[in-house]
Amino acid sequence: MTRWHTLRRRLLAPVVYLAALFLMLEDWLWNLGARLTAGLAHWAPLRRLERRIARLRPVPALVLFLLPPLLLFPVKLVALYAMSSGHPWSGLAVVIVAKLVSAAAVARLYILTRPALMTMPWFARLEARFLALKERAITSLQATAAWRQARAMSAALRRGRRHAAPHWQRLLRRLAALWRARRH
Repeated sequence: MTRWHTLRRRLLAPVVYLAALFLMLEDWLWNLGARLTAGLAHWAPLRRLERRIARLRPVPALVLFLLPPLLLFPVKLVALYAMSSGHPWSGLAVVIVAKLVSAAAVARLYILTRPALMTMPWFARLEARFLALKERAITSLQATAAWRQARAMSAALRRGRRHAAPHWQRLLRRLAALWRARRH
């Protein structure tokens, strides 16, 4: 392995891990959104709308699939403006809600439009490449010692939740007291 290759790998490692964490969060939001919107699909008018969406041809399906993120982009810009204008928590709340709504809508629309989207060869290639890249990034993250340590801590916490809860409650109370003391 050349020196340049080693240096490049070390410099890019944090970016790969950050991207993998982002992809895992996105995956979690995607699954949560799909479950939430699937529950809404039991409502008769929405069920009819979903049947119509599932019958769309490829190009209208693509436009519909891209619509939620495009519509929520200005909302996110307004949230960033709010953050820069002295309302960081309000702006952050809007960004989080917009992300959740967008992920839920896109997840459901993807499920409904995927058959039509996969008829476009370029879309099928991009999806395959993206999923392979995502899998490699997550696999490299999961191969790290930090990931294994976090998983072990999580498992230990789940096993000993009854015993761990008072510890976490005490820790949160101390942090809250410190935070209140700093504000005054």
